Amino acid sequence: MKRSFIREILENTTNETISFAGGLPDEKLFPHIQLKESASRVMNDAISFQYSTSTGLDSLKEKIAQFYNDSGFATSKENIMITSGSQQALDIIARYNNSKDITIEAPSYLGAMNIFNLNNMKQNVVNLNTNGCDTFMFNASFKNSKLAYLIPDFQNPTGYTYSKEKREDVANIVKKYDGILIEDAPYSQIYFEEEYESISKSIPNNSYHLGSFSKTLAPALRIGWIRASKELLEPLIAYKEAMDLHTNGLAQHILNDYLEDKNNFLSHKKLLRKIYKKKMQIFTSFLNEILPSFNYTKPKGGMFIYGKFENIDSSELIKECMKNGVVFVPGAEFYNNINSNNEIRFNFTHCTSNEIYKGLNIIKKIIGD
Repeated sequence: MKRSFIREILENTTNETISFAGGLPDEKLFPHIQLKESASRVMNDAISFQYSTSTGLDSLKEKIAQFYNDSGFATSKENIMITSGSQQALDIIARYNNSKDITIEAPSYLGAMNIFNLNNMKQNVVNLNTNGCDTFMFNASFKNSKLAYLIPDFQNPTGYTYSKEKREDVANIVKKYDGILIEDAPYSQIYFEEEYESISKSIPNNSYHLGSFSKTLAPALRIGWIRASKELLEPLIAYKEAMDLHTNGLAQHILNDYLEDKNNFLSHKKLLRKIYKKKMQIFTSFLNEILPSFNYTKPKGGMFIYGKFENIDSSELIKECMKNGVVFVPGAEFYNNINSNNEIRFNFTHCTSNEIYKGLNIIKKIIGD
């Protein structure tokens, strides 16, 4: 068990540091005025300060369920559990599946790998390609584990997106072995070209679909959720109760009020997609100009650009970069016991154009590119 490198970097950066490290949204885009108005209304109702139910505020669960229904994925409030971010959702599911084997992508989300390690879950890795995981490897692994964790939409850290064919293949494999898929989807609404159907839609009784408002609205709310069948959700409730009784009730009421006008969130997500696409284009344009030897795949959404240098140890490079006021995440952090020392994950959503230009030039100077 190791600490999150990203969290450590966040604790050791200053206002002067140019950070391409954490998956931070652009705070200038937070709908803070609307959220402030919602908070003001909520504060006038004493019930907002009361204990809540373990699975979450009914009216908020109904609104989240409607997101799924709008996309043709039949869902009711009984299929939703509100959690303290999708990180807690992962923890609840992992505790319930304690000591089982689990099939994951390589590379994968560090926060999930840490949770699986903490719960003594053996992680069997399958290679990840630009259009999704190696389904031959996935089939061989899932046949034994019958439990998998995947991030099909603009994956963290790679930014890769599963093709429609790969999604169908994974769904068929899960059904064939009657196993369970944990589908993590915090970036699914931040698409630049097209929206993809979740794998879970094809296997509603064999999946946990995880969502979050952290990337699309405001991380400080710490509101995430699990969408699953009633049969899969029921045994998780006791674990949720043991952790925190219920997710922050005040935050739930504020979010519920904000979502009363459906167009608020729809307009906000449309703005995010427009601006984040532009930020990605700026970042890749500067990458091509300043660091032409960095080999990467342009993402179709999300928050990250992932790639590699030839013959440069990114774990050593970050040490020099930190001394010079710029940070990123070395790719080695996203693997378990696999040497991949020349890969890098860059976040493109948080920095300004000037910061991107300056930060990449600092890296260029250090490596002599």
